[in-house]
Amino acid sequence: MNGADSLLATLEHNGVTTCFANPGTSEMHFVAALDGTPGVRGVLGLFEGAVTGAADGYARMTDQPAATLLHLGPGLANGLSNLHNALRAHSPVVNVIGDHASYHRALDAPLTSDVEGTARPFSHWVRTSIDEQALAHDVADAITVARRGQVASLILPADAAWNELSTPAASPTALPAPLPVVDGAVAEATARALLDAGSRGAILLGGRTPRADALAAAGRIAQATGATVFTGTFAPRVERGAGRFAAQKLPYAVDEAQQVLSQFDTLVLVGAKPPVAFFAYPTKRSTLATPGTHMIDLTPETPRADLPLQAVLDSLPQAARTKAAEAKPVDLDLPQRPTGTITPEKLGVFLAGAIPENAIVVDESITSGRTFPEATAASRPHDWFNPTGGSIGWALPVATGAAIACPDRTVIALESDGSGLYMPQTLWTQAREGVRVVTLILANRKYQILRHEMKNVGVEMVGDTAATLLDLERPVVDWVSVSRGFGVPAESVETIEELSAAYERALAADGPALIEVVL
Repeated sequence: MNGADSLLATLEHNGVTTCFANPGTSEMHFVAALDGTPGVRGVLGLFEGAVTGAADGYARMTDQPAATLLHLGPGLANGLSNLHNALRAHSPVVNVIGDHASYHRALDAPLTSDVEGTARPFSHWVRTSIDEQALAHDVADAITVARRGQVASLILPADAAWNELSTPAASPTALPAPLPVVDGAVAEATARALLDAGSRGAILLGGRTPRADALAAAGRIAQATGATVFTGTFAPRVERGAGRFAAQKLPYAVDEAQQVLSQFDTLVLVGAKPPVAFFAYPTKRSTLATPGTHMIDLTPETPRADLPLQAVLDSLPQAARTKAAEAKPVDLDLPQRPTGTITPEKLGVFLAGAIPENAIVVDESITSGRTFPEATAASRPHDWFNPTGGSIGWALPVATGAAIACPDRTVIALESDGSGLYMPQTLWTQAREGVRVVTLILANRKYQILRHEMKNVGVEMVGDTAATLLDLERPVVDWVSVSRGFGVPAESVETIEELSAAYERALAADGPALIEVVL
């Protein structure tokens, strides 16, 4: 057994069954060890951002880590944008980053870099294995960290991978994710504060907390106290749709979000930080809640936020708990499908009736999708992914990872054309793996979000030179050719009728499909 065999055996022993990879020379012994580790599936990405994004999507659905395999500092650097998103999504990820052999690093070969220094801002935990004997325990420690909803980066020197172990041993067992600690005093104080606040109280669910059970508990608390329930603008995964409690999504726009939150003087944070604007703007306040708002931090980020929320519910007086039992989930409401030319508003109505039962919707629609969350609130039950770290180009990789994690579920990727151009190589992985991802490319052929941001930062007039940096024309990107070139069937549509027909064909396909929706 060499170090790479030990590493893979430890991953397999601890239930890490998938490795998204873009390997190089330093990682060849890891690649070879996959042949002897049938419990770990290797999935090739053509670009490291597709690898780290797929690991994020896998983690969002399983709450368990996948591994990545990246090649030295530059390979890691290529994957950092989606690693940033994974960190902000509280996604469990185990990064394995190959490095030069320990004795080779001092020679300053062309690919030598500070891998630890590169990884540290985008990881909760970074370690370089000192040798092959330490490797199994290092991997187990990385898995323990990742299971907390964190990014763990383990740097693998090439000689630690190829050297044989002098004393092979059983793979160590990583620790499970801890359950949230329910503080009875905090639960009681939260219950009293919400009762006192009445309609001036609000509950904000962020991070991994907006799951169906937690939302149901928050809905019952709201019914009992008069509070309003919000999910964070960038909550990575929200379980929503018919049969579930429908929370409001906190708006992205600063003025709108501040106006909404001005109605509340008590805000209970559930796996969320005090909300702030995505960017700073001249003359605008960066904090979204009104100064002086009483904030209560109920629990850290956790997929089991139902436990502390249930403790708050149990702390309410009996009369309030009786009232809480009256809270009802949203009823299924599928609107009539629109017709004619496609607009963002019509597209929202179309999606409301088009989301399949138990689908996973990955939303990077940006400006085209502002109406989508409200329009689809009463759709068939589904999971909805939001952006987290703001680094664009994440939807195609994240959708791929989610589909690999949940092969029995349909994944719908709502991808803006500008963002989709960051990592179109992901389509090749979708084709190779045969995943069920239906991608809608929302083609307004411009960086419309930046046109809005120009106004938000106070620039009223955009000249011809600046405008060339905000559009995607001259030439127009042929998404049908791009997609087919990577092996994914594609077609382009300009009307709702064409979209409906293409969408039904895509849902019936055995593998991925792409539809360019011209807006």
